[in-house]
Amino acid sequence: MSTPSEQNPPPPQQQRAPGTTSAMDPTPQDEMRDYLGSGLLEGRRALITGGDSGIGRAVAIAFAKEGADVAIAYLSEREDEDAAHTARLVERAGRICVVLRADLSVELNCRDVVARAARDLGGLDILVNNCGTQNPVDDLEQLDSEQWEYTFRVNIHSFFWTTKAALAHLPSGGSVINTSSINGLRGNKTLIDYSATKGAILALTYSLAQSFQERGIRVNCVAPGPVWTPLIPATFPPEKVATFGQQAPMGRAAQPDEIAPSYVFFASNRLSGYYSGEVLAPIGGETLPG
Repeated sequence: MSTPSEQNPPPPQQQRAPGTTSAMDPTPQDEMRDYLGSGLLEGRRALITGGDSGIGRAVAIAFAKEGADVAIAYLSEREDEDAAHTARLVERAGRICVVLRADLSVELNCRDVVARAARDLGGLDILVNNCGTQNPVDDLEQLDSEQWEYTFRVNIHSFFWTTKAALAHLPSGGSVINTSSINGLRGNKTLIDYSATKGAILALTYSLAQSFQERGIRVNCVAPGPVWTPLIPATFPPEKVATFGQQAPMGRAAQPDEIAPSYVFFASNRLSGYYSGEVLAPIGGETLPG
């Protein structure tokens, strides 16, 4: 596994947002090639936002290998190739993949994506809220209201909109899994708006877990540390990309393949039927007080 680290730093690189997998060096490990499913999600139907690449791609393939049909939502034409590749890998695993391009910073699009996914899959059992954006700033004075509001619309408003729409489809025994971040747990001085949304996702998870209890729907969250995905070269300057993840105790960023099993755990009633309102934090050995 070619993983960026101090011993194996990636070359400085930068992409136009949103990033693409093929332009990354090294290419992320996000295809779950060595993953063997055991029927944990047999017959289930899942919608994964931000499912074209990175963590979302790895989750889609892992779910498919566990027996689920999936729908993936993603932002723009620039990501069409990534989305098509994910769909091919899901289909290679013998499952259906519905591909939905939509700007989820718009409420109507969130409702439409949920409706189309449920229609084309014949229902919906699992919702993975995974889409996200970030744009680092050196100081609060650089963070304008337009960026603040857009980050919130993508990173937290879309989670609210898609989850609310999904309630009409999710049965008892259904599952919602939200993607937060280490930055929602401890903040980040250059990712102020991003960290605020990721903290909000944690509180939303706790609240919805309580709210959905009587419906029999579990709500949980994965809060990863640094992960080597297209978001990194698309949002960080080249010099930061070259040292990305080295601050983690393990000295490297995670690969998406290392994060996806956390989502399988939360999606599977067999593995996590007694878990709701919980957070799994694969953060490379970092420990947090409190």
